[in-house]
This record gives sequence, C-alpha cells and structure tokens, in this order.
Amino acid sequence: MPKIRRQNLPPELLNHLLDRVAEREISANQLGQFADWLAIDPEVPEGEWFKRFPEMIVCGEGSLVKTFLRAGQAPSGEEVL
Repeated sequence: MPKIRRQNLPPELLNHLLDRVAEREISANQLGQFADWLAIDPEVPEGEWFKRFPEMIVCGEGSLVKTFLRAGQAPSGEEVL
C-alpha cells in the first residue's frame, strides 16, 4: 500500500488543494489535525480513498491527496481509519 506523497506535487494539484482549503473554509485547526495524521506516515489504498476529520474529509487516489470536502459532502472510495 502506498504512503501519501508530500513533496514534488504537480503544481496544478497543489493549486487545486489550496483553492479548496480557501473555498471550503478549512480551518487551521483541521489542517493541523491533517498534518498530525500525515506525521504518522499512513498507508492508503492504491485506488480512491478518503479520511474523515471532524470538520472536513480528505480525498485521495493512491499516494496523492486530490481534494478536501466539507464534513457534509459525500466522498467516494475506501475509508481510511
């Protein structure tokens, strides 16, 4: 199972993620919880996956984080615990 890629992201993807953080008003607290989770170097599925946090959902595919959703939005893929 892959680990989340945290360096050398495609510039378009990084811009998309930053836009979603602003658009969906993801708080610094939620980003801190996301950073804490990344610090444990979690493994994620090869295909689509998502990880729930109290006020947001992180969605990815394989080693890449693809977007951030609000807690009430519907993610797709396998839930990562």
